[in-house]
Amino acid sequence: MKLSEDGKLLRIFLGESDTWEGKPLYEQIVIRARELKMAGATVVRGLMGFGAKSHMHTAKILELSEDMPMIIEIVDTRENIDKLMPFLDETMGECLVTLEDIKVVKYASGRGNN
Repeated sequence: MKLSEDGKLLRIFLGESDTWEGKPLYEQIVIRARELKMAGATVVRGLMGFGAKSHMHTAKILELSEDMPMIIEIVDTRENIDKLMPFLDETMGECLVTLEDIKVVKYASGRGNN
């Protein structure tokens, strides 16, 4: 897939314990993004954070949380990101979604001999 210089960054903040149809929601979002042939998605597990309810989640050994913060980042065109939005509306409860204008510096598929 080729991306132009201008793109969008979709960032989804959710909890590790968030599920949809009995499976981790972050996995379901990445699977749907792949089905939609989006450029790519990355899931990052946070070490510490809090959300709208101000409940602290941390990886500290004495305060070990089973619901660590998760962030999904997807860079693609606005048109492709718009295709994912109905799925997010259907599956996400109390999560935060942001969309930013970005400048794509380099995009390579990772395939080939380069």
